Amino acid sequence: MSTSRPASPVVSSTSLSARFAALQAERERSWPPEQLARNAGQRRALVERAGTVAHPAPGARLAPFVLRDAAGVEVDGARIVADGPAVLLFFRFGGCPACNIALPYYNETLYPALAAAGIPLLAVSAQNPVDPGPTARHGLRFPTYADPGYALSRQLGLTFFPQDQPAVTPGEPWIGATLGTDSYEMGQPAVLVLEPGLRVRHLAVSPDWMDRPETETILARVPGPVGDEPVREARAQA
Repeated sequence: MSTSRPASPVVSSTSLSARFAALQAERERSWPPEQLARNAGQRRALVERAGTVAHPAPGARLAPFVLRDAAGVEVDGARIVADGPAVLLFFRFGGCPACNIALPYYNETLYPALAAAGIPLLAVSAQNPVDPGPTARHGLRFPTYADPGYALSRQLGLTFFPQDQPAVTPGEPWIGATLGTDSYEMGQPAVLVLEPGLRVRHLAVSPDWMDRPETETILARVPGPVGDEPVREARAQA
């Protein structure tokens, strides 16, 4: 039985980094200087603090966790990896412009390779309830889940509080209302390859949300068929 990792997909000619570069160029044309400076400053601060934040190492076992799907149904983390590994894409929130570039990119390039190998791909954010916007806008073929109370994100060391936390005016929009958490706490983008037993195979955190892994980098960290049968065969018989 083959133990090769998922085959590389037919990748779009436009890399994720090039897509982010186009977004940044558009912002430099259209945003006022102070807005550009605030955005760059927050991303720079997160990169600078990255070395001081603890993340689970490969092989670490996570504590049990529960995610919530778009219908509000809770899903136990152990079920997600009951038949083999899964890849979890952590993103900021449904209206995040950078996330609306990354998620369709992974839908085009990462999802087909994982689906062919029978490996689930999930998107996860702290936004609760799940914002259906990204799926509707981009036709995402993988599901989106909420991380209630930041429970999994905190385990992984993904959360932070932004530098700018202005007083909240009742009725005015702010990130705590967008997330449904009533808090300024936010999650950083990350890619988690999780194995049965809730063991971490790989975790890549992106403190700069405009710098996320390309599909080829993720696939290099994903195992091939697990156990005596390919993952897709095990799922087909479940």
